[in-house]
Amino acid sequence: MQPGILPFVVMCVGLFMALLDIQIVASSLQNIGGGLSAAQDEISWVQTAYLIAEIIMIPLSGWLTRVFSTRWLFTASAAGFTASSLLCALAWDIQSMIVFRALQGLLGASMVPTVFTSSFHYFQGTRRVYSAAVIGTIASVAPTLGPVIGGWITDTLDWRWLFYVNLVPGLAVTLLVPLLVDIDKPDLSLLRRADYAGMLLMAVGLSTLEYVLEEGTRWNWFDDATITDCAWISGVSLAIFVVRSLMVANPVVDLRAFGNRNFSLGCCLSFITGVGIFTTIYLTPLFLGYVRGYSAWQTGMAIFSTGVASLLGTPAFILLSKRIDARWLMMAGMACFAVAMWSFSFITSAWSGAELLVPQVLRGFPQVFAVAPSVNLGLGSLPPERLKYASGLFNMMRNLGGAVGIAVSAAVLNDRTNLHFTMIASNLTTANGAATRFVAAATARYGAMPGAAQDGHAAAIRALWNLADREASTLAYADAFRVIMLAFVVGTILVAFMRRVAPPKAPVASH
Repeated sequence: MQPGILPFVVMCVGLFMALLDIQIVASSLQNIGGGLSAAQDEISWVQTAYLIAEIIMIPLSGWLTRVFSTRWLFTASAAGFTASSLLCALAWDIQSMIVFRALQGLLGASMVPTVFTSSFHYFQGTRRVYSAAVIGTIASVAPTLGPVIGGWITDTLDWRWLFYVNLVPGLAVTLLVPLLVDIDKPDLSLLRRADYAGMLLMAVGLSTLEYVLEEGTRWNWFDDATITDCAWISGVSLAIFVVRSLMVANPVVDLRAFGNRNFSLGCCLSFITGVGIFTTIYLTPLFLGYVRGYSAWQTGMAIFSTGVASLLGTPAFILLSKRIDARWLMMAGMACFAVAMWSFSFITSAWSGAELLVPQVLRGFPQVFAVAPSVNLGLGSLPPERLKYASGLFNMMRNLGGAVGIAVSAAVLNDRTNLHFTMIASNLTTANGAATRFVAAATARYGAMPGAAQDGHAAAIRALWNLADREASTLAYADAFRVIMLAFVVGTILVAFMRRVAPPKAPVASH
């Protein structure tokens, strides 16, 4: 066995846990809220707190790696993630759960970009294709399986086991990484020269931006004073942060890496794949839950085919990557994802697991083709000494893409549902024979019930209203999938502008 395989596998377990926990609570938020006696508007913070904390920490991971070394940063991250998972399982009210979820995202986030850079140390030449395929598969499959695994655990055991399941693998990673991983040495002198003002600006800017994206739709965007204030704070903070990072000698994030064309395009494509992966995970369970009335477990089973297709795509990618330029494979992956979103746009209110099968296979199979090449084409184009700083930016863009995609999709659902409902309702008049017959039949049916003779007509009108609302919502989901399709059409075109990258030499370990 190649010396680097075992430590890489152990680190990938940590990566899988961190990415899985982004979505593992997605299908169980109602159960968590009920168990903690939380109000409806508080439940979403179980998810939002994790995402805000994670998006702050990911770009800082490059600097933290240089300060504490890959070995000890990953160990501390795994240990913190495991401990905070236990705290989440023991949460006694919604406030404690939100705090512990934020800790979980903050402490576990460094495992994500650290694996990306470590793969460049452990694997060279054609072996980089394998490591990129493994990382790409995990990055696409873990969030997809989150709602499936979460729904099964919640229905079979209890929602607290969503967090208990992290304890054994988390403890194993915490113990094994110090024994197996030896890539670089810590440099504590960087603590004296750090740009702490830049860190603060970035943390404030990204956290408020994530809040605006996550909560904007729920509070009607800029009609809400808090959303407006956070948007201003985010814009000003990030603008100052960018200027400062380009001027100071030792910035916490290497924004100059965007001067490399492949890295810039790679970040754009990482953003788009984030839109596709996270937004479809958001939209599909939402459709099945609200339109079809599925339970968490039924929803998980209905979308399970996506994860299976993603796993099947990995060996196909590895086989083809030996013969075909990574840029063409990535272009094919992005184009296939666009086709999948186009097939989703024909969705109807009668769709279930059977009708979703082909669109989900078309979506799942090419995910590794879209993600894996971007690792080598984007990060592989940079010199080794810049990889650690750049990897955080690269991974942040994927998470940011997910946040933007979900926010845009939520806005599309809200606006287009209202528009479609208005258009449908305008045709439901007495001149519409089908609507008149529906109301008459429903009135007779409801009126025949004991004690409901006078309420039959009102019940029939409500049934017609619900039918119109269901169809309007379904049409809005189709519109949201078309928006994602357009993003992937743009992504397919952008791939053509990337340069081919020869495998760079591995970073030299500092001993």
